[in-house]
Amino acid sequence: SGIDMPTVNTLVVERADLLGLGQMHQLRGRVGRSGQRAYAYLFHPRDKVLSEDAYERLRTIGETTELGSGFKIAMRDLEIRGAGNLLGEAQSGHIAAVGYDLYCQMVTEAVSEMKGERTVEEVEIKVDISVDAHLPDDYVPSEDLRLEAYRRLATVRTEQELADIENEWRDRFGPLPVPAQSLIAVGALRVECIRIGITEIMTNGNEARISPVQLRASQTMALRRLASGANYREQSGLLTVPIKRGANPTAVLTELLRELFEPADH
Repeated sequence: SGIDMPTVNTLVVERADLLGLGQMHQLRGRVGRSGQRAYAYLFHPRDKVLSEDAYERLRTIGETTELGSGFKIAMRDLEIRGAGNLLGEAQSGHIAAVGYDLYCQMVTEAVSEMKGERTVEEVEIKVDISVDAHLPDDYVPSEDLRLEAYRRLATVRTEQELADIENEWRDRFGPLPVPAQSLIAVGALRVECIRIGITEIMTNGNEARISPVQLRASQTMALRRLASGANYREQSGLLTVPIKRGANPTAVLTELLRELFEPADH
């Protein structure tokens, strides 16, 4: 750190498998300038098997070569080594066993529990619909950006949050292609599930199964008008809805739930 070698453009590191990600990143940055290409060769013994952590460190340093990759390396190092003790001396932990997002959630819940605050457990919602809904590679070229977009979409709970994400995609990436529009539509269906209290929607052929559902007598009458052929089982809370051939199941189910369960009812 602090070594200035403006005329050097090649760095050779022996036993790179013994170095940490931060060390390799700092060493690599000692050579090369804005107008001069540099090379860093990281070697490890051919006759020795790399540990899993060493392999992940070398793979990460090899994949993150673009400008501004320091933050990505830091996040990857956090996943490999773990975050350690928040208030202690340990610099590594077991975050890799649960993942960074889940670890942050667990820390938040633990802090809330210590404060005596009530934590609301999020209910998992499963929406399994046969529809081509994704972000195409040519629309969002960066894999990291696509994963972040999927992660944000999975946390949406209101129509306003969904609209914000859709507007952000239009501003950053341009008009939404059909698969991205379908993805937003699936997000809108999930928002309705959250509002109503539905935890599972599955399509099988030309019908959709929705549960759990509790209908009043007036809603049961409205169901007959809105979806002819629908079957509601009160004891099991299962609602089966037929989907016409060629119809968009996401749009059909979203519209049905909005009309069957008006906002004033929930």
